[in-house]
Amino acid sequence: MSAGFLGTGVAFPGAVDERGRMRLAMADESIRQSIRLILETSPGERTMRPDFGCGLHDLVFGLTDAATAEAAASAVEEALATWEPRIDVLSVDVEPDPSAPNVLLIEIAYRARATNSRFNLVYPFYVG
Repeated sequence: MSAGFLGTGVAFPGAVDERGRMRLAMADESIRQSIRLILETSPGERTMRPDFGCGLHDLVFGLTDAATAEAAASAVEEALATWEPRIDVLSVDVEPDPSAPNVLLIEIAYRARATNSRFNLVYPFYVG
């Protein structure tokens, strides 16, 4: 049951496997890639799905301060709640990267609904 619900899709970025077929992403990897695609797509970027994506890119010229971090967390939570029905978002924490002055690290803790497995993903977001 879980593999069917978690899904299988074309891997991102697209590539071919050793048999010359499109490489696939399955189950938990499919979810991880989907989250990254949601975060990396700005609303309006896809012609046939203009609402798809995350408003994160509206913050690209922001500062690495608490206000930008809060806005980024809110944008990520809203986008994932809208576009990734296979997960429950447990938390989104945004902190400046201590080793890079213009990077916010977005840590997303989530649970796959079908398996109740918990995962996290850290997404670097470049601002400034």
